[in-house]
Amino acid sequence: MLPFLLIQTRDDDAVVADELRSTAELGGFGPGELVQLQLDRIFAEDPRPATGAPEPGDEADSPLASSEQQAPPALDWPAILQAHSGVILCGSPFNSSDPEESKSALQRRVEAELRRMLDEVVRRDYPFFGACYGVGTLGLHQGAVVDRTFSEEAGPIRVTVTPQGRQDPLLADVEPVFQAFVGHKEAVRTLPPGAVLLAGGEACPVQMFRIGANMYATQFHPELDQRGLLHRLRVYANHGYYDPENAQERFDAVRAAEVTQPQRILANFRRRYARSA
Repeated sequence: MLPFLLIQTRDDDAVVADELRSTAELGGFGPGELVQLQLDRIFAEDPRPATGAPEPGDEADSPLASSEQQAPPALDWPAILQAHSGVILCGSPFNSSDPEESKSALQRRVEAELRRMLDEVVRRDYPFFGACYGVGTLGLHQGAVVDRTFSEEAGPIRVTVTPQGRQDPLLADVEPVFQAFVGHKEAVRTLPPGAVLLAGGEACPVQMFRIGANMYATQFHPELDQRGLLHRLRVYANHGYYDPENAQERFDAVRAAEVTQPQRILANFRRRYARSA
């Protein structure tokens, strides 16, 4: 089986490792079936604007490599996508909807590369699953309104599957109402043209949508288990995802939650799109 590509944009090594662990475990990925691409690390030392795609004949052997003339590298997304069964983009400390002038050079560079990646993903209607940060990234790319209107503090929420969602293969065998973990400052306020709403929430109406036939985004975290969320609550205590004065209440709510359904969505994505080399 061709592996799936997990794109990460986190600067904390412990969170990066735990995100890989939880995504692999909850999605049912076996050894070698999920590989990392730490996009922020690639551009951390030289986050200048992309130079564009390589000229014909200049590509290096590896789709992740760059020629000496490129600084920083522009990734060969057609080759990368061809080498994988699908792409998973997890959460991030970045907020896509932040004013451009407030973003760091690194964030702007990462987001430019993600737009290049989505250009190719959308052109192919390629299997894509974006969780949390993926909602804003895919949503903005396709014309959604993404802002802080429907932010939610970190913790468990109730998600309701829409009638269209009940017909979608990624929600097969998922209960019509279920608990999931969230924690986000931005969310989709208006869906992009042509998007199909698959699940909603009370405080945040857009919890899952589909573009085309194979591109998905969830506001909640199917790749995040209780252990992982508790770890992130500690690491990101002062990053605005919850009030630190109410930390114990947040931790207690996470420990009491029964989150058993979202991981089925991730596992369905793996089963549906796994393909042979």
